[in-house]
Amino acid sequence: MFSIRDDASFTEIALEVFRFQSVHNPVYKEYIRSLGREAGLINRLCDIPFLPVEFFKTHTIIPEGYETSMLFESSRTTSSVPSRHFIVNTELYDQSLVRSFNLFYGDPSIYCILALLPSFTERKNSSLAYMVNHLIRLSHNPDSGFYPEHLNNLAEKLKFLDGKQQRILLIGVSFAVMDLASLDLFALKNTIIMETGGMKGTRKEITREEMHAYLCSRFGTGTIHSEYGMTELLSQAYSTGNGIFRTPPWMKVLIREINDPLSFPVTGYPGGINIIDLANIFSCSFIETRDIGQALPDDSFKVLGRLDESEMRGCNLLFSD
Repeated sequence: MFSIRDDASFTEIALEVFRFQSVHNPVYKEYIRSLGREAGLINRLCDIPFLPVEFFKTHTIIPEGYETSMLFESSRTTSSVPSRHFIVNTELYDQSLVRSFNLFYGDPSIYCILALLPSFTERKNSSLAYMVNHLIRLSHNPDSGFYPEHLNNLAEKLKFLDGKQQRILLIGVSFAVMDLASLDLFALKNTIIMETGGMKGTRKEITREEMHAYLCSRFGTGTIHSEYGMTELLSQAYSTGNGIFRTPPWMKVLIREINDPLSFPVTGYPGGINIIDLANIFSCSFIETRDIGQALPDDSFKVLGRLDESEMRGCNLLFSD
């Protein structure tokens, strides 16, 4: 899957993964059967059934005969049931997250990585904390680390390192990045600011454009980057500005009709986000999310918000455009 370079090879491998999961993943197999679909007759991506993400709250989604080595669990909102992603092969996740990061940002060792989110030691079941912790280790920088508190000290460290022309990646949940921005006016020249979503009702909802404009004005940067990931996935999409996301070659986003989840609208119209994540081979690679998005002509996409009555998710964007 990591050798994919074009749509033809993606489709070939995606159909191979589908055939494997439709036979050996009991939950996915039963879901396909319940739809009255014949897995053996499916030979197009748009005909593949996508498993609703809610199944990760109620079922253990792994192939028969495999054992899990780690559990990722979503953050909880009040009275909500967390999603659980049972991981068979953590090395596969390591490869996916590093290869994707390298594709968009280069080797982690060129950065000092400052994380504004709970550390992996505090949230061992967080896929986001695991990802950032792994990148921090690969940075080999003594100043890299998690800084969930002591924002004043972090602000001083950020200005000092940026002034030394150290390349910095500041990554964090949106509300924490906004809290840091509110402390001072920065003039950063060597820093990438990356928000991962996660307002979770902590403040008045604003559009992504409003938030990014505010952060740019406070940090002195031209753009704000974003990461789009989910507990239920093993791959991430990244935006290097303007809220436009791109995926690594082994991941693809399809936009479905909101009122007809088995149909796909014309490119450019908003709809529900379906995700193909081929790194998720030991779970389910075909997931119907509760996010609303818009596909763009160059295979990029925008995240527009959440479907009505969907629970808020801690690692996803909660803004509406």
